Amino acid sequence: MSAELVEEVKELIVDALMLEDVKAGEIEPDAPLFVEGLGLDSIDALELAIAIDKRYGVKIDAETEDTKAIFASARSLASHIAEHRRPSS
Repeated sequence: MSAELVEEVKELIVDALMLEDVKAGEIEPDAPLFVEGLGLDSIDALELAIAIDKRYGVKIDAETEDTKAIFASARSLASHIAEHRRPSS
């Protein structure tokens, strides 16, 4: 997983969730996204999962045990995307 992908994910978080008060560069890669940190909620997670599926072709199932860990930080999201995205054509 590259630092570039982490930056892309941070930009996706800001864009997909229309976070007007947050710039992608202000998001620490390992900072929590939910409760503390950005304070995102379950609706934000759903919107973010849809945006990730559209951009990277990676589906995140809300029912799996790993969901909380996947959404823990921008870096964990980027790692999951790197591991599961479909190859570029």
